[in-house]
Amino acid sequence: MTGEPIRVLVVEDDPVAADAHVMYVGRVPGFVAVGKAHTGAEARRILDRTPVDLLLLDLHLPDVHGLQFARSLRAAGHQADVIAVTSARDLAVVREGVSLGVVQYVLKPFTFATLRDRLTRYAEFRAAVGEASGQDEVDRALAALRAPSPAALPKGLSAPTLERVTVALRESEEGLTATALAESVGISRITARRYLEHLVEAGRAGRSPLYGQVGRPELVYRWGRGR
Repeated sequence: MTGEPIRVLVVEDDPVAADAHVMYVGRVPGFVAVGKAHTGAEARRILDRTPVDLLLLDLHLPDVHGLQFARSLRAAGHQADVIAVTSARDLAVVREGVSLGVVQYVLKPFTFATLRDRLTRYAEFRAAVGEASGQDEVDRALAALRAPSPAALPKGLSAPTLERVTVALRESEEGLTATALAESVGISRITARRYLEHLVEAGRAGRSPLYGQVGRPELVYRWGRGR
């Protein structure tokens, strides 16, 4: 990919998720994260002083709904496109977002591969500029935005279970061992550990030994990188 990088602003209220998303964006050639914001007001201040091409926008911000925020940006003349990040699966929200410059939706929790696919397709869409020679060319440009299928998780992992694991880990202030997570979510200890290690590798969780027990110390996992 050549030319100027596509400038991305990450808008996400969870600091750990925001850091992970910034890291993800930085790993995709042709994209650069120019900042992160945890509220709509903070995002607006950044947009007023920093050129941004694309918002990676969480729809559930503490001070404003993401679509309401996108609507206010359009009214103020901001033209940045939007990839919406949400755990909601309401298709009415999807339809409403189309008119507000939402070019893609990413459902939480997602992997780097999922976001890389969406960003790459968005870059292809942006590159299709100029006057189309016919319907086929218009169709090809729009098709670049359509993901043929969700980016796959590692073999044996499923998105619904990953979401349950993520919620359980985020809600545990003291952290969870694979055994405790397995009991909480209703999966085997081996499966629980696979999901926990996936979150660690993705930069979403940290792990440390749990001492004070007989034998080899068990690992305790906590939401948040480097904790």
